[in-house]
Amino acid sequence: MAEEIQKQHFVLVHGAGHGAWCWYKLRYHLQNSGHKVSCLDLAGAGIDPSDPNSLLSFRDYNEPLSHFLSSLPPNHKVVLVGHSSGGLSLTQALHEFGDKISLAIFVAATMLPFGILTEQDARDVVADLSEYGDVYEYNYGMGPDNPPTSVYFKKEFQRKILYQMSPEEDSILASMLLRPSSKIAFKTAKFSGGDVERVRRVYIKTMNDRMVKPEQQEAMIRKWPPSEVMTINTDHSPFFSAPEELCRLILKASNSSLAAK
Repeated sequence: MAEEIQKQHFVLVHGAGHGAWCWYKLRYHLQNSGHKVSCLDLAGAGIDPSDPNSLLSFRDYNEPLSHFLSSLPPNHKVVLVGHSSGGLSLTQALHEFGDKISLAIFVAATMLPFGILTEQDARDVVADLSEYGDVYEYNYGMGPDNPPTSVYFKKEFQRKILYQMSPEEDSILASMLLRPSSKIAFKTAKFSGGDVERVRRVYIKTMNDRMVKPEQQEAMIRKWPPSEVMTINTDHSPFFSAPEELCRLILKASNSSLAAK
């Protein structure tokens, strides 16, 4: 019943190449359920004016989320929801702003307690898309003799890998709005210093995911077990393919977190 709803503040964090725009359906459902929702563009994403090729550290890339959390009023806590590489943004926030976070929900997301520290960590999270051929375009912002500075998902592979169960209108929208993501910044996604265990975590596995395959998600869950694991029978992008079901799972997780306190 409506009077039993405890209003919560959800902060939705996109993955590489995406932006605040990808959450439009989920935002609608969460707001319709009586909650506050904030959708952020990280640096070089969405309508943020930064050039992805100029971002040299993950801290720079994640600055919009850090600024948002540091500006929250005292005693105001949020539920963080991160998709795909947005899980790294959540983990940095857990290290630095754990007192501002009531729950962290990882949706088909990178979940490593200290970021990408080792070659094995990188193997655990980097998608093996070799079966599809050459799916990325690289930009060399520091010149052709230096490593690439940003990477872009080729349009002809976007629907096949990221959105195969999503409405075609949404995959067309994404093809118009996806931007290159900083390759250098993500290589520096290493975190330390925070008590990341003090915040409850929930993982939502996407069972028909071609980008972060279920076995990759399961490997991260085994290495850093969350409080709860949920599943959704979607592609990599449930915010498009099953937004109502995703909303239901997120609300269930957040309500369980409230009940546990």
